[in-house]
Amino acid sequence: MAAHMRWGLHQLVRARNTAHFRFPVRSLYQSHCTTQRSTKVQHQPGATHGSLRHLSIQTQDTPNPRSLKFLPGKPVLGSGTLDFPSPSSAHSSSLARVLFEIEGVKSVFFGPDFITITKTDEDVEWTDIKRLALEAIAKFIESGEPVTTGEVHHESSFSEDDDDTVSIIKELLDTRIRPTVQEDGGDVIFKGFQDGTVKLKLVGSCTGCPSSTVTLKNGIQNMLQFYIPDVNNVEQVEDEVDEINAKVFSDLERKLQD
Repeated sequence: MAAHMRWGLHQLVRARNTAHFRFPVRSLYQSHCTTQRSTKVQHQPGATHGSLRHLSIQTQDTPNPRSLKFLPGKPVLGSGTLDFPSPSSAHSSSLARVLFEIEGVKSVFFGPDFITITKTDEDVEWTDIKRLALEAIAKFIESGEPVTTGEVHHESSFSEDDDDTVSIIKELLDTRIRPTVQEDGGDVIFKGFQDGTVKLKLVGSCTGCPSSTVTLKNGIQNMLQFYIPDVNNVEQVEDEVDEINAKVFSDLERKLQD
């Protein structure tokens, strides 16, 4: 019976997607626009008889003024995402560790075909960060090393234990919401559903973004409530380790300013 009801709910979502209603997905960030800039990075590979190769890497603004999206034109993870909120979390990726060595870099985020870098403060200029990041990304791609040796976060995993509501929430997140958020250099991860509240973790450019509250309430919450009457609220949460890392970073930043 439960499986039949779940199938029916899935059909309802697909019918609304394709026929009678088109939800304005881009309204998740409706007050922002993105621009792309293409940069040719020139460097000396280690084993090409002294020849120089050119790699065109695009940079794209995000809704978060402290985050910049880099598109190397080649797969980064291929599929899934991986968040590095602090240098201590970058043990599984040599590329992330190199990017954290750049002064002013606060966090690094890998997507299927992009890298998002978030700087420590809006007052920090992008000029040097961008130049050094472009060089580091180009050199790493040329090396052929794996981007990560750790676990990558893929789409929400479905479980037989999921009730009908949770199943539909996950499907909407994966098919309608995550692709849009990833276009803007971030990702949204399902963390639970309890007493009418959907708990989500925003990562990448979404972390600390001034429009994240608008994204949650006017974008994600409205969409989920349209399809799922049981959803009363959407709440942003952080993992305990992320909260600890954020506190440590804040304390260190305060000491450096004193």
